[in-house]
Amino acid sequence: MNKFLLAVHVLAAIVAVGPVTVAASMFPPSARKAFAEPGDAQALSTVRVLHRICRVYATVGVAVPVFGFATAKNMGVLGDTWLIVSIVLTALAAVVLAALVLPRQTALMEGMEESIAEGVGGGGQGAAYAGASRVGPRDTARLAMFTGLFNLLWATVTILMIVRPGSTTGA
Repeated sequence: MNKFLLAVHVLAAIVAVGPVTVAASMFPPSARKAFAEPGDAQALSTVRVLHRICRVYATVGVAVPVFGFATAKNMGVLGDTWLIVSIVLTALAAVVLAALVLPRQTALMEGMEESIAEGVGGGGQGAAYAGASRVGPRDTARLAMFTGLFNLLWATVTILMIVRPGSTTGA
């Protein structure tokens, strides 16, 4: 049963967390491009798709800790320090994604869409989104920082899961 639970846990992490980390990383530069070219429907469409990937796969990502807890319980390692640290970092990554990354993506995307609905844009270097008073290209830098933090937390959890410092269950 341990092997099955571990396999599902790892597959869930690859299938759910992987797309979120990639799409979230691609979002800030795509949003900057959409801000730079307000009339570019493809740029806005890219931003929409990346945001949707992040939202959907973040929801699917709930399976990762669920199967992780089941695996840890069966292996008898719920009290191990490396696992507790991994759980805390996973919870922190979830908070960063839910409270900092996804809402900022939504705000940037909505600002772009409001401007299109109002008929603002037309290209050129001087073109700007009307929603830029609320959100704009500068906000993509802060989003990139939070996305980087999210990715760093997941990378750290992955390393802890592989190395398992102090584990007595074999490495």
